[in-house]
Amino acid sequence: MAAEFFSERVLHFFSTLRLTASLPRGVQVLNPYQDKVVFDLCKQFYTKYYADTNKRRIIIGINPGRFGGGLTGIPFTDPLKLQTICTIENDLAKKQELSSDFIYRMIAAYGGPEHFYREFYFTSVSPLGFTKEQKNLNYYDDPQLTERLKPFMLECMHKQLEFGINTATAYCLGEGENYKFISRFNDEHHFFENIIPLPHPRFIMQYKRKSLNAYLDKYLKVFDQSS
Repeated sequence: MAAEFFSERVLHFFSTLRLTASLPRGVQVLNPYQDKVVFDLCKQFYTKYYADTNKRRIIIGINPGRFGGGLTGIPFTDPLKLQTICTIENDLAKKQELSSDFIYRMIAAYGGPEHFYREFYFTSVSPLGFTKEQKNLNYYDDPQLTERLKPFMLECMHKQLEFGINTATAYCLGEGENYKFISRFNDEHHFFENIIPLPHPRFIMQYKRKSLNAYLDKYLKVFDQSS
């Protein structure tokens, strides 16, 4: 029997993603995978880049936002990048998202999507996103939300490690609260031997854009030195 492709495992995971935790008042969940159109875009993307049995290194963000992964279902990929760079046509609103902009500049510098996605898999501490008062909400912004999400986040991480993840080194996007949480979580559950923090793409694009090339170089250097 042929080994299951990485893409098949990812798509099965997305198709079964359900959050049963009780959310704090006013918090809503973003689950794009329940939308047939979005799930079809995910099928096209993961079949294009992940239809193999390669082991990949994992890059862990915070949680999807409304205009990136929370819209397309693909982490750090806004509808514009999905169409213009990944060449996957879509009818979603072509609004550019800051984190996606940085990530695809980095991917281009690394050698392009085919090369990059052959080696890396993006996810987030919570693969589903959250909003409050129609604004993005990070899982760590509300202590009650963080606590209630822990069983869900633990289950999601265990399932994703079964895709074929190299657990020697994980990369954390965000050097502050996200890194603190992942480090504690890893100390408890021993997912990875080592976790390397990287400046979050949104932070770079919003506050350090003048040093963009230096940050791109930093990412590439870290990936090269930890391969």
